[in-house]
Amino acid sequence: MKLSDIADNAGSRKKRMRVGRGIGSGKGKTAGRGGKGQTARSGVRIKGFEGGQMPLHRRLPKRGFNNIFRLDFAEINLDRLQQAIDAKLLDAKDTINAESLVKSRVLRRSKDGVRLLGRGEIKAKLNIEVHGASKSAIAAVEKAGGTVKILAPAKKDEGEAA
Repeated sequence: MKLSDIADNAGSRKKRMRVGRGIGSGKGKTAGRGGKGQTARSGVRIKGFEGGQMPLHRRLPKRGFNNIFRLDFAEINLDRLQQAIDAKLLDAKDTINAESLVKSRVLRRSKDGVRLLGRGEIKAKLNIEVHGASKSAIAAVEKAGGTVKILAPAKKDEGEAA
């Protein structure tokens, strides 16, 4: 092998297409952009424009609204709680609340509060303080000998005049 024999693998380097360089190149004249008009120019191409006809997204009626006062709860299921207790992340003797769940990294953040949901089963006797809980979750915790205390939801401070 000589230094002059060294070359790239076949097909590993591809020449870029030079558009608009004559009809023999295969990409001459309009350079693959079709005819004239807005779409042949660089930059502008209106999304949803229907040639002056009222666009579909404006023909359809508006529906619903977004409630700015809606609270967004972090949800946790019973099986996730049991998993955390088995992994010694949570202590079953302590009161389990939003702060302890975030501190033990079971939840990343508590958002506007924590809501307990009933998927899975719980074996440990727990005292839980949450901002909301489903009926099935409360029943399952009480069946295991624990208690669920429902706290008042955390109020959003933004834009409230007292």
